[in-house]
Amino acid sequence: MVHTWDRLHLGGEWVTPASSERLEVRSPHDDHVVGSAPLGIAADVDRAVAAAKTAFDDGPWPRMSVADRCAALAPIVAAYGERLTEISTLITAEMGSPYWFSNLGQANGPHFLMQQTVQFATELEWEQRRGSSIVRRAPAGVVGIITPWNVPQVTILAKLFPALLAGCTAIVKPAPETPLDAMVLADLIADADLPPGVAAVIPGGTDAGQRLVTHPDVDKVAFTGSSAVGKWIAEQCGSRLARCSLELGGKSAAIVCEDASVARTVEGLKFASFLNNGEACVAQTRVLAPRARYDEIVDAFVAMTQGLVVGDPEDPDTYIGPMVSARHRERVHSYLEVGLSEGATVAVGGPGAVEGLSGHYIRPTVFTNVRNDMRIAQEEIFGPVIAVIPYDGPADAVRLANDSAYGLGGSVWTKDKAAGLEIARQVRTGTFGINSYAPGFEAPFGGFKSSGIGREYGPEALEEFTELQSIYGVPEA
Repeated sequence: MVHTWDRLHLGGEWVTPASSERLEVRSPHDDHVVGSAPLGIAADVDRAVAAAKTAFDDGPWPRMSVADRCAALAPIVAAYGERLTEISTLITAEMGSPYWFSNLGQANGPHFLMQQTVQFATELEWEQRRGSSIVRRAPAGVVGIITPWNVPQVTILAKLFPALLAGCTAIVKPAPETPLDAMVLADLIADADLPPGVAAVIPGGTDAGQRLVTHPDVDKVAFTGSSAVGKWIAEQCGSRLARCSLELGGKSAAIVCEDASVARTVEGLKFASFLNNGEACVAQTRVLAPRARYDEIVDAFVAMTQGLVVGDPEDPDTYIGPMVSARHRERVHSYLEVGLSEGATVAVGGPGAVEGLSGHYIRPTVFTNVRNDMRIAQEEIFGPVIAVIPYDGPADAVRLANDSAYGLGGSVWTKDKAAGLEIARQVRTGTFGINSYAPGFEAPFGGFKSSGIGREYGPEALEEFTELQSIYGVPEA
């Protein structure tokens, strides 16, 4: 089935795009045409922002009660739940997420995220009395949302639903690699019959993204993507004092303690390191192993990695699918060459084609004899590539974990959970797991250092889209 859209949803209606150019999506597995969508450009962004500003300044949405906004969004949540298989299958076809992860993280996860965000909105204290003052959370205004291709629905809905529930209006600019699932969401928004201008979806490239970031009527930009682009967005927003929240890259360290069960650790890191083909900002790609057990841990990782099924992402037996594009496959492959040039050893995988597959595939790779100052240990590769680094004692493990420009995720693997908690408190990351790494939507998600600014998930996500207003001299009720 080829999924095709000819119009854009903005200003509360389906409109003809400003350009006749289109985004064609081809399968990263076998290059068949998955579908196409209009390529939004700056003119489309201008039109959407104008409608969003009118909706915010003059429309009912910011002035509705939170309960009424929850009710208005309920049809989207319900309709989404009826299309989970369609959405997960479409994302697998678009960007190669394997069936097992797509079903879990690309559709059911976003659906649960919406439900939880609505629940948090009903529980959050939006206004409180302090003596003769009232402190209230006012909506931040018009929000520009820019998202990546790796977990497209999660990253859109982690911003869109909190923004809308807070009373903001929003324009979503999804990645050009994954416009089709975003257009399904546009269908659901259109069917929900929200007030005109409240929400728009504009697939596009750099032109549309830059206009959304720099538009003078966009009050806040919410972005997920690379740290390099995030820094540029922060500079642009800073120049006009617009708000921004940035969920950026990572190079997470998994600290394996001397007392850890190697079998349980390796099984846990099979998910935490290789989820979504390794195309995950939270992937535990640096494995810190005690020197005394280094060879044992490496052998276990090699055996696990050799057992991973690489192939058609629609096959339920596949664990690792293709990279999203030929360009990204070449980028990841170049890091395999970099690792060898730096003196690391390929224990399994390495450069070369995956036998029997013609798509954008990478061999799942484990590097050993890695120093923490190597590029493969410091730079985000965004593929199925991990580096096993030796350490000497808990203090050295913490030092190595913190020796990174990033601070998004991390984990510790130990039989002594109290000791694991003590290590967790010393690692400078926004999220951290003990004997697992599986972020839940109930707790805030985000990073330290170059991994970003602000938080998603939990009630904190709603707060990101509000401004605090203090009203003085309020008479007693």
